[in-house]
Amino acid sequence: MNISWTPRKAATAYCLIILGFFLGFFIPLIFLVEEEKDSDLTQDDLVTLPEEVPDFASIEDVRLKKQMFFDYIEPYVDAVNKDIIRQRERVLMIRSALRAGEALTDSDHRYISTLAEQYELEAEDYTSSEFINVLLRRVDKIPASLALAQAANESAWGTSRFAQDGNNFFGQWCYTDGCGIVPSRRREGTSHEVRRYENVRDSVEAYIHNLNTFPSYQMLRRIRQQLRRQERPVDGISLADGLESYSSRGHDYIDEVQRMIFSNNLLTRDNHAL
Repeated sequence: MNISWTPRKAATAYCLIILGFFLGFFIPLIFLVEEEKDSDLTQDDLVTLPEEVPDFASIEDVRLKKQMFFDYIEPYVDAVNKDIIRQRERVLMIRSALRAGEALTDSDHRYISTLAEQYELEAEDYTSSEFINVLLRRVDKIPASLALAQAANESAWGTSRFAQDGNNFFGQWCYTDGCGIVPSRRREGTSHEVRRYENVRDSVEAYIHNLNTFPSYQMLRRIRQQLRRQERPVDGISLADGLESYSSRGHDYIDEVQRMIFSNNLLTRDNHAL
């Protein structure tokens, strides 16, 4: 086919080529940037967490075993806390907007409603200042010092079969047949099992969610909220006072967890940037 090119046709073709290049290169880039913006990921979030549970029982040096245990669990605690703090920061922004008399966007309404369901709260008005304050009492971190001490206590420094075989470092139970591992010393007439988790992160998430939602730990959440109001660090020693219901040993358990925090200098592992 013989095509006769005129200056106008040539200019039109050139413009179409440029337009095609723009659509092919820049539009996908825009969507990529928008996707990264919506995901709220930072470079720290992309760090690969350890996967396989180490054989802590094979480590004879006690000091080395403790160091390795804390170093193994801490990244999971920090990762879960970072997710929670991102949620908390958005709720604080929404609260500031409400106090300023601003109308919330549909996105903000959906966000608060979703968090209310996640943190097991119900209310007639999800945008009331009273509800937002109750939500903030739950949407908050558990300091590494407390999580590490409890993990060490409940898993016998990562050597229990529940930790090794079920990724359960916090002694959490479940009550459906086959949901976990049956304790060898389970009392006759009881039906609980020690929950099995797909991975360690799931165990840490469930532990923190438990402390942030279960009615028995309301005192812990109130202690934490009071620390926030006083602009004091949220530390494991203070929050441990709200753990009376975590173990049948009550105050003896609290004393033991607090001693573990002190003796292992775990307060230095609390991330106060969160």
